[in-house]
Amino acid sequence: MDRAVEALGLCAAKLKGRSVRRMRLIATEACRAADNGDAFLERVRSETGLELEIINRETEARLAVSSCASLIGRETRSAVLFDIGGGSSEIAVIRLGENRSVRLANNISHWTSLPVGVVTLSERYGGHNVTPAIFEDMVAEVTALLGDFHCPDIEGNADNDGFHLIGTSGTVTTLAGVHLDLPRYDRRKVDGIWLSNDEVSAMQDKLLSWDFAGRAANPCIGPDRADLVLAGCAILEAIRRRWPSPRMRVADRGLREGILTDMMMRDGVWRAKRRRGGFNRPHPQRHDTRD
Repeated sequence: MDRAVEALGLCAAKLKGRSVRRMRLIATEACRAADNGDAFLERVRSETGLELEIINRETEARLAVSSCASLIGRETRSAVLFDIGGGSSEIAVIRLGENRSVRLANNISHWTSLPVGVVTLSERYGGHNVTPAIFEDMVAEVTALLGDFHCPDIEGNADNDGFHLIGTSGTVTTLAGVHLDLPRYDRRKVDGIWLSNDEVSAMQDKLLSWDFAGRAANPCIGPDRADLVLAGCAILEAIRRRWPSPRMRVADRGLREGILTDMMMRDGVWRAKRRRGGFNRPHPQRHDTRD
């Protein structure tokens, strides 16, 4: 809590130095799950002046979908978007017909929030010495949680070019960075990249073959994420088994971009800029805070 308040104090100072007319500040799973979540928000308000809003899981899923609107092509008929977080993982099934809504989130047919993320899973199973057996145990736990998600099958999704997965989280961006063999993580090269099913499997196998030191030495993982990445891969693997797809699109974006997109659409500037040939997705300046 002390570290979070200190960081938010820096954010508040930056906001005061800019002409910010409107903002939306949110808190997610950590504050939803914590017994003292409301007390923490009150401390943030009193010490920084920032008013945080604890959003529910459905709102979090919709914001994740909104952030990826420009990565869903006109040829896409359906997609499963997932956001693997630290304490929870949001999954949304998107079905697009002829009357698709401009707001991508309005095309969500089913969604769920799994009470498991890279932090919670790695804490239970350990993140340093992950054997193939431990990995499968993690996959099995997530698979069991997905079993409670009652959603009609997406017919022909394994062979249908109109269906694909889209992942927005540190797990998938890390896999993409390792796949590209980047000397350092570069969002510009990762955001929007397509990975085939075989490429995702190959990257997961590679990470599972490395020990902790090997994962920590990779510039796209580093020591801070070396104990979390395989837990994320286990969640991803359970999703891939539930919804087989020939390809997956990687999104280095998330709730911030979703908030920005929604606010711009409410102000009537998002669609206008697209019609004028301007930018087609928000890319606010951000630090590398994947998961």
